Amino acid sequence: MKSWIAFWNILIKDMRNYYLKPPNISWGLVFPVAWTLMFFLKSETAVNVRELLPGVMSLSILFGTTSMLAVTMTFERRSRSFERLLLAPIDLNLLMLAKTSGAILFGMINAFVPVFFASFLTSLSGIRWLSALGAIFLIAVTSTLLGLFIAVSVKEIFEAQTFSNFFRFPMIFLCGLFIPVQGLPLFLQPLSYILPLTYGADILKSSINQNGHLGLPFNFVILLFFATGLFVLSIRNVRRKWIY
Repeated sequence: MKSWIAFWNILIKDMRNYYLKPPNISWGLVFPVAWTLMFFLKSETAVNVRELLPGVMSLSILFGTTSMLAVTMTFERRSRSFERLLLAPIDLNLLMLAKTSGAILFGMINAFVPVFFASFLTSLSGIRWLSALGAIFLIAVTSTLLGLFIAVSVKEIFEAQTFSNFFRFPMIFLCGLFIPVQGLPLFLQPLSYILPLTYGADILKSSINQNGHLGLPFNFVILLFFATGLFVLSIRNVRRKWIY
């Protein structure tokens, strides 16, 4: 019981202290909206909002989670408050779950910002919300753990954001968010299938527009595999680099 009280307090503290930091606002909220507006303003033909929605939702989760965790972990490492948490009588797995849960929630909330705007522009009837929610959660989990991997590797916030972009911007074009994976050059397609966002975006496409190409069960299994593997890898990196 005391461990879960500690979990809750760590989560609330992170939400209160870090959610509205400038890097989170700029990269987590403003950038996905700006990217969406670019499609509307640059397109010379009518834009199919539902076709764009899976990609914009995935993008919002990706940038929200990675930005959130990079800010949280980098601030706490610089102020040494994370080292104090490591001394607390709480299991490391539960501690890291508490630290990542805030970013996961932030990313899931981000996913519904484009849904809110889309509801004014098109009908959202026929969406399979159960599978869409599953995809949103797993994209948030895998993206958050990617952010944790990045946070372990840097010391300053600007370094974290720069390193994050090294992964995030290629994903925009390789993961089928706006350009179908099948439409990419053949030599790039294998790279797309080693990125977890490809499978999350495909679930959202199947749930919203029924045009996914990999199958829901396969996508969920692969995403669960990525989530488990990234969590194990992240814990290993924390033990190796942050615990002396």
